[in-house]
Amino acid sequence: MLVWVVQKLKYIYETYKYLAMEKLSIKDWYEDDRPREKLLLKGKEHLSNAELLAIVLRIGGKNESALELAKRLLATVDNDLQKLAQRTVVELMQLKGIGEAKAISLISALELGKRRIHEEVGLPMYIKSASDVMRVMAPKISDLNVEEFWVLYVNNSNKILMEYLVSRGGLTATLVDIRLIIKHAVALNAIGIVLCHNHPSGRVSPSTADKQFTTKVKEACKLLDLRLLDHVIVAEKLYFSFADEGLL
Repeated sequence: MLVWVVQKLKYIYETYKYLAMEKLSIKDWYEDDRPREKLLLKGKEHLSNAELLAIVLRIGGKNESALELAKRLLATVDNDLQKLAQRTVVELMQLKGIGEAKAISLISALELGKRRIHEEVGLPMYIKSASDVMRVMAPKISDLNVEEFWVLYVNNSNKILMEYLVSRGGLTATLVDIRLIIKHAVALNAIGIVLCHNHPSGRVSPSTADKQFTTKVKEACKLLDLRLLDHVIVAEKLYFSFADEGLL
């Protein structure tokens, strides 16, 4: 009975503390509940996404803590950091409480996280499958709101010689010059190439234009005894491989 009473009192206390904190600014919280102090005392892994964003934002808005602002921000993207990383400075500033400085800080923090993932891939590396292409290219293009077309050039061991951005386009398509792709292959003495582009729409299924372009590149490669290893379409955490689907 005593144990039950203690547990009940503890629950009431924690609930009261939580409700009270929602009305206070971060500086008025108990020290071990402030995001910055919580990180120091308990470690970064104990902080929620909202708490980490609150640290980046530093201050909230009028009558609002940084944490409350962070929660509102996350709510606009359904708590999806991938979607948040796609927001521009102008788009972030549309949320009340976020000015240019905060927007820039947010974008910078998210970009650093993105680059860290890319560094962990560890280049140079060898392309053995579409998943390898995904590991290399997803950090670069998976969260973009415009389409980019890249080519990976490899040697006879499928080791990456260069990653080359061929074209950057609009929301639905980008124009790609096949001559540029071949030109760089010759200059690098590449044995094979991998095509890769993103679909900002989030859908990875290839369009008719994607299929037709892949066929044209394949024919051009044959003339130079160059291997087209794959064409990978990236969209957020998903990808589509022409090679895996038997379309090459």
